[in-house]
Amino acid sequence: MTDHDTTTRPRPEHGGRFVLLLALGAFALGLDAYVMAGLLPRVADDLRVSEGAAGQMVTVFTLCYALAAPVFAAALAGRPARTVLACALAVFTAGNALTAVAPALPVLLLARALAGIGAGLYSPMAAATAAGLVGEERRGRSLALVMGGMSIGTVVGVPLGVLVAEHVGWRGTLWLITALGALALAGIALLPATTAGPPPALRERVRILADGRVASIAVVSLLGGVASLGLYTYLAPFLADAGDGTGTVGPMWAWGAGGVVGSLLIGRVVDRTRRPFTLVACVLALLTAAHLLLPTAASVGLVALVPPLVVWGAAGWALQVPQQHQLIAAQPRQAPVAVALNSSAVYLGSAIGSALGGTVIAAGVAPGALPYCTAALAALALVLHLTVVRHFTRRGPRAEPEPAPEPLPQAAE
Repeated sequence: MTDHDTTTRPRPEHGGRFVLLLALGAFALGLDAYVMAGLLPRVADDLRVSEGAAGQMVTVFTLCYALAAPVFAAALAGRPARTVLACALAVFTAGNALTAVAPALPVLLLARALAGIGAGLYSPMAAATAAGLVGEERRGRSLALVMGGMSIGTVVGVPLGVLVAEHVGWRGTLWLITALGALALAGIALLPATTAGPPPALRERVRILADGRVASIAVVSLLGGVASLGLYTYLAPFLADAGDGTGTVGPMWAWGAGGVVGSLLIGRVVDRTRRPFTLVACVLALLTAAHLLLPTAASVGLVALVPPLVVWGAAGWALQVPQQHQLIAAQPRQAPVAVALNSSAVYLGSAIGSALGGTVIAAGVAPGALPYCTAALAALALVLHLTVVRHFTRRGPRAEPEPAPEPLPQAAE
């Protein structure tokens, strides 16, 4: 079978095995996207730079994920999905290997940029390929499996990655991610040649932004990414400054547990209430409250810190599902492009949040005060949602649209 054979489809009962290979790559992506936050102090000490400067490695990763990857996806449009996935994992793996040996900050930033491009190219193509490997009746489960690989990589892999770093150093954790990427790359060779539409090009995303409702929803998602993922980048410095020495692994488990609960429950809540606009408002209010409580809770101890961390994780992961429902209602004929645009907004927000966090720390603000800054951004997102998004929603044919019959694949937060 060659890459040019685009008509072959595995039998549905066999397609699930191939989806597991795609989920392995997604697991490596989820681990890589978030583990650097837990490794930040070690990286800063090893490279003899400030934590704010080292935090820019998260900025370049997420920025390339959000912006550069669609450009490369457009360049590879029309090629077999297996070829695109292999290229994406090759770039991702090379970027992590370079990260593991980076002798200085400039090399580290270049390495994280490469890893971000590979991750951003792989994630949407893996979801599209998973949908094409099985019959329509199993499509939702296949998509959930791939997205679940990314969330498991974040929730389970990140604390384990930090534990690995405590024994073999932060570079050892990056070699572990490199090995996972190489293993997933080897598995791609076993995939049958299938057809899958390429991720939407940057031009399509910009064109959809002409819809005021889509643009306002995307801005709210961006601010949510700044507040939630931006603060997560500096979780370790925050705990060191405001905490009582409880360490990083326990709080990361608490945040991750909240993320699992939020991501699993929000879909059912949206389906039952059919009020995604109201749910977004509630989630943003919870995110704001959780961040405001973090400094005081951290000064008390881990027991007091767990509740706001769980709420923060749950709210951050839950936000995008009702956002997707609103976007599908706003652009029903261009739903995949609108949702992909929302994904880019989330990761762009993460990049901006990491950059702003480093700038604020460099300006002399104590890391322990960062949650107050991110709480203000979450509150701003809530205000925009209740005013601008509401305005455009009311102009539409329906204020509270019915949810889509089948959820589209969502970005991991």
